[in-house]
Amino acid sequence: MQAWKDYQQENKDRFLNELLDLLRIPSVSARSEHKPDMIRCAEAVKQRLLEAGAGKVEIYPTEGHPVVYAEKMIDASKPTVLVYGHYDVQPADPLELWHSGPFEPVIKDGKIFARGSCDDKGQFYMHVKALETLVKTNTLPCNMKFIIEGEEEIGSPNLAKFVKENTSLLKADVILISDTSMLSMDTPSIDVGVRGLSYIEVEVTGPNRDLHSGVYGGAVANPVTMLAKMIASCHDENNHITIPGFYDDVVEASSEERKKMAQAPYDEAAYKRDLGVDSLWGEKGYTTNERTGIRPTIEVNGIWGGYIGEGAKTVLPGKAFAKISARLVPNQSSVKITEKLLNYFRSIAPAGVTVKAEEHHGGEPYMTPIDSNEYRAAAKAITTTFGKEPIPVRGGGSIPICALFEKELGIKIVFMGFGLDSDNLHSPNEKYDVFNFYKGIETIPYFHQYYTEMKK
Repeated sequence: MQAWKDYQQENKDRFLNELLDLLRIPSVSARSEHKPDMIRCAEAVKQRLLEAGAGKVEIYPTEGHPVVYAEKMIDASKPTVLVYGHYDVQPADPLELWHSGPFEPVIKDGKIFARGSCDDKGQFYMHVKALETLVKTNTLPCNMKFIIEGEEEIGSPNLAKFVKENTSLLKADVILISDTSMLSMDTPSIDVGVRGLSYIEVEVTGPNRDLHSGVYGGAVANPVTMLAKMIASCHDENNHITIPGFYDDVVEASSEERKKMAQAPYDEAAYKRDLGVDSLWGEKGYTTNERTGIRPTIEVNGIWGGYIGEGAKTVLPGKAFAKISARLVPNQSSVKITEKLLNYFRSIAPAGVTVKAEEHHGGEPYMTPIDSNEYRAAAKAITTTFGKEPIPVRGGGSIPICALFEKELGIKIVFMGFGLDSDNLHSPNEKYDVFNFYKGIETIPYFHQYYTEMKK
């Protein structure tokens, strides 16, 4: 619609500057020292929603970080779209690998470099500007609600309680989320599913103190060595997960879905070049796209123990630690898999060490039906602005609240992500293309228009 294009063009610089201001707030939910920043960011989100035209905006406290809720209700007979996003971000460590300050956004080669630029401030803010576009041009076709939380990066521990206690407040016809990615701007896609998550921490204890590796080495079990062996035992020679019962509930992707996935363009040489590796690794019998979408995985997210400072210290450490996560696919339960992970590591403790394994957080896998009005409206909107029909794909990441939303609110979710897998999410030098940011703002209003038309 021309009115939308004109308004967005006239205000594009302001839209971008507002996002940069939001990115300057170090809203790291995992770190207690950033609690004041979390509150400051929630207040900033509230103010921007009010300026965009929301009729009601409130900040709801939780036992952790606050939730921002907003709504613009125009007609009870019209459908209501609930937009979900999160204003918290991952820790920026390791800081020395950033080319610029993680909370000092820099635009270089058309990309915004900053923590949260893609995950998820840049993406949820597209919806705020889409609301503004519709309100200011007097073309809002439906009711809109927003729930922007501050704990997604730590597993949304307090969101379930908030949702259960506010089902009437959050009542809607569909949930719209932009916290996923596209294959590319030349090959648009829509995620039709996200994987679930189980996350544990393992502690291996050997001697009652760090020892001299010359005096005691070869006589006492080294916790780091023992932990490394335990982790290595999680995969066989075909990179198949060996934990008993891990695959019991996995729903295998159909041959038809695998054929559709294979239609997505994939350049293995470019993929390896982007990652700086000379070969790929994964479960035998599956392609790279399948390994990161339709198959469950186990990864070590961090491992440490002993002396890791500058120089050398000949020490046999008393303890070793690892953080380990599993990505889950449809029909797998995070509760069941977490228990299997914990039991596995506890049961294989080698002689000479003791093992303590504890749960961190988890979330369930989620799938969106592609024959629904929600999906068709999103696909039509993307086709309108990209000139190409999007390819349905499964995302490799996790959004723990998806299954919760459907269970408590009884409505479906549709994903409209505009990031790229190469945007360095959770890594140093996270980025988000300015083009993608504007493309999202251009596309989202069409979803509201088409969805409203399909719901009549």
